[in-house]
Amino acid sequence: MAKKPKNIIDNTDRSQLFTRFYNEDCVEGARKHLADGSVDLIITDPPYGIEGDQLHRHYHRDESFVIDGYVEIPVEQYGEFSLRWIREAARVLRSGGSMYLVTGWTHLRHVLNAVAETDLQLVNHIIWKYNFGVFTRQKYVTSHYHILYLVKPGSRAFFNTYARFAPSEKTAENRSLLYSDMEDVWIIDREYKTGKVRHKNELPTQLLVKMLQYSSSERDVVCDFFAGSFSTAKIAKALNRSSISFEIGKQAFARQTREVDAVEWGEMLWLLKTGKDDRPEQSNKPWADEEVARLIDLYNAYRGEGLKKMAAIERLQADLQRGYFSVLNALKKQGL
Repeated sequence: MAKKPKNIIDNTDRSQLFTRFYNEDCVEGARKHLADGSVDLIITDPPYGIEGDQLHRHYHRDESFVIDGYVEIPVEQYGEFSLRWIREAARVLRSGGSMYLVTGWTHLRHVLNAVAETDLQLVNHIIWKYNFGVFTRQKYVTSHYHILYLVKPGSRAFFNTYARFAPSEKTAENRSLLYSDMEDVWIIDREYKTGKVRHKNELPTQLLVKMLQYSSSERDVVCDFFAGSFSTAKIAKALNRSSISFEIGKQAFARQTREVDAVEWGEMLWLLKTGKDDRPEQSNKPWADEEVARLIDLYNAYRGEGLKKMAAIERLQADLQRGYFSVLNALKKQGL
């Protein structure tokens, strides 16, 4: 992970920040250590119930650098397993808090059924498209995972819309970068660590950064029920978020907690691409009668100067501090 340059000054008060690790079953551990509504955000990637501890036998994977001790869930127990931990996650999540639940498609029905047994609301069903699915000859190549974006009702959900891009930022083809980033299909490559000791399944840094930017603020508490590689805890610490991690595997816990300790608080903040709300001042405000009258007069004047409709609208946006579609729709209502 990149280190912050020494000439970057960061006076953030970290007196309330913490990382906590528990080498325990997440359900039993959460009941013991976490109060109701004590977590702002959950990001977790539970076992998929697909014999993940045996996949190397089928796909000829070299796992000589993979940490031993991956704990898989038997297929016949997957429904009960999912309901058990998702109920506990719903308990510890605060009202208005969010959860990103990463899962495969094989037992997705069990996960969705478990969610339906709680008060969690499914807001988005995100598809994470990654690179290099395992090649197959008798069926289509699987190259995606599912990410359920869930919110606990009771308070307004926190969502930092402009955390990464401003509304005004465009591609070279004049397409909105914000819109593209907020679509529910995410194309993010996996990270391969050839020749390095690693956990069997690790979520890529950019995937975690995106979740953390949109759904948390500095000093929020982020929890991972199945820490594995502890990537959530590492990135949370690097972005000045507190974290709580549960991991039942002893070898993964021993190695990865040391790696979390080695991360510097806030070390990735200076690397982040951030945005801002630069919408016009009158965005989303109702049109007053005098404003509509001014719109008509200005539009007719600009058209009288020989401007095409698009060019006239661009000027009107600046004159009236309105967005493109706001001006366009107002003109349509006036029959212009």
